[in-house]
Amino acid sequence: MSVELPFAPVDSIIRRNAGDLRVSAGAAEELARRIQLHGAALAKDAAEVATADGRKTLMASDFGVEASIDKDELELPVAPVDRIARLDIDDSYRVAMDARVALADILEDYADNVAAAAATLARHADRRTIKAEDIETYFALFE
Repeated sequence: MSVELPFAPVDSIIRRNAGDLRVSAGAAEELARRIQLHGAALAKDAAEVATADGRKTLMASDFGVEASIDKDELELPVAPVDRIARLDIDDSYRVAMDARVALADILEDYADNVAAAAATLARHADRRTIKAEDIETYFALFE
C-alpha cells in the first residue's frame, strides 16, 4: 500500500507536539501510514452509513461531524485525504467536500493525539528525537 499523505504536513503535526524534541523522517512516515489506515477505515464505515441512508455520497454527518471548519485551518491537505477516503470504498461513491474536510479534521486530531503520546514516549526513553518506534509503541500500548 502506498502512502497517499505527504510527510511534510504530518511532520508539522508531530513538531507542534514535540516541544524541543527533534522528529525523525521515520516517525513522520510511520504516522502518515497509520493516519492513512485509520482514514480508510473511517471512510469505509461512513460508506456503510451512507448506504443505509440510501446515498452514494459521503457527507460530514456520515463521519459523525455536524459542524464544519475551514479547510485552511487544517495542516492536512484535503486532496490526499480524499484519496485516502477512497482507498477501501467502491468507486461508485462520491465524497462531498464537507466530508473531506471533516475527515481531514478527524485525522488531524488523531495525529495530534498520537504525536503528543510519541513525544512523551521519546522523553521517557531519554531521547531528544521522536522516532518511528515511538509511534509504533503508542499503537502497541493503546490499540
